[in-house]
Amino acid sequence: MYKLYSPAEYILFPKCPFRVATSLQCPGCGSQRAIHYLLSLNIYNAIKENAILVFSIPYLLTGLLFDTIKSTDLSFLKWRKILFGEKAIWGILSIIILFWIVRNIV
Repeated sequence: MYKLYSPAEYILFPKCPFRVATSLQCPGCGSQRAIHYLLSLNIYNAIKENAILVFSIPYLLTGLLFDTIKSTDLSFLKWRKILFGEKAIWGILSIIILFWIVRNIV
């Protein structure tokens, strides 16, 4: 459905309640349009609509890979902790908040 119909052109897709209430964009605003563009292999426009969604996909796939592979190798465990440990969570939260602020200023 997202590949065939652009959320920007059809009213059947839900609007962001935060944006409707405040006229500001939340970190998720543009996700539906970004998915539409990704399914059409239009990476540039997908990034323009919601960069954080596009760049989070490889990160999420890496997390899925780390969960699928059960290894006791020390370097594997080290990278898992670096990418998905507590500091990483705080870093990601900081990036999301910064993205939220910057996208409403620019």
